Amino acid sequence: MMQRRVRLRDVARAAGVSVATASTALSERGKGGTTRLSEQTRQRVRQAARALGYVPSEAARGLVTGASGRIAIVVPNLYQPYFSRLAELLINELARRGLRSTIRLTEDVPARERDAVMGVSMGDADGVLICPHHLDDALLGGRRPPLPVVQIGATPTAGIARVAMDEYGGALAAARHLVSAGRSRIAYMAQMDGDGGPRLEAYRFALDEAGIDLDPALIVRGEDWDRRDTGLESTIGLLRSGIGFDALMCINDAVAIGALRALQAAGVAVPRDVAVTGFDNTVEGEFTTPSLTTVDPGTDAMARAAVECLVAQLQGETAGTPAEAPTTLIVRDSSR
Repeated sequence: MMQRRVRLRDVARAAGVSVATASTALSERGKGGTTRLSEQTRQRVRQAARALGYVPSEAARGLVTGASGRIAIVVPNLYQPYFSRLAELLINELARRGLRSTIRLTEDVPARERDAVMGVSMGDADGVLICPHHLDDALLGGRRPPLPVVQIGATPTAGIARVAMDEYGGALAAARHLVSAGRSRIAYMAQMDGDGGPRLEAYRFALDEAGIDLDPALIVRGEDWDRRDTGLESTIGLLRSGIGFDALMCINDAVAIGALRALQAAGVAVPRDVAVTGFDNTVEGEFTTPSLTTVDPGTDAMARAAVECLVAQLQGETAGTPAEAPTTLIVRDSSR
């Protein structure tokens, strides 16, 4: 039996106010509204709405606030399975709350990430959910976004709420797993620009912790960590170099899947000769041969937390810092 949709009058009854007062309290954007409702009344109504799971009518909200009810989801691309999965989760979570969505691709261009959070390229969007590669304080030049924005992953950016991924913890679990399996010549694939970030840092720590000397030749650089081609080409290069290795710890599933293809083409048995791990727990990793050991970064939890944080901002509330999403190592045939 379908559950009856919670109406505004239900919220008003629960809060002990009139329907008009409930409507006013829910349409205000923070304490700076023009009405004379007390903060106590405003909070009581909003608490009742949250408790009942009230989702306002999009048409009614637009008439009262002038808002479009549209949220921009901004990702670098959709060919990387992680971003396509994240976008799908965000779309569904927004829809559950009565909000529409639109997808914007930055194609890894820093200026497009800046324009997205500053509202330049967002049209009538009321808020932005962004999974960036380049966003940082320097890119924004000290400016603050004019509309609600939530950043998913990457390094923190001043003035922007962020849902964090435990990249270090997840990568450390993968590295320790390879060490515990007796692997001592573990290659890391692939370091991009800069210092390599928390995943490479975790790799270094795990080797040091196990008393394994780090061989710089086993840190492989790549061109684009979102493409399977990076794993394919980098693994071919590593094999041709003649450098011995018995494991590949890949920065993500896309790179790992390319690496598996190269190893199989070269007649290298996985995991007998070389164990392989990825990161992201994308669906295609379950169907590779052998199936791919990976790290689940808590994508579902991040999507829920990001939307919840954005909705709080849209309602004029101060968005707290969401808890870091938990990571889980998923061991499959590629490293057993």
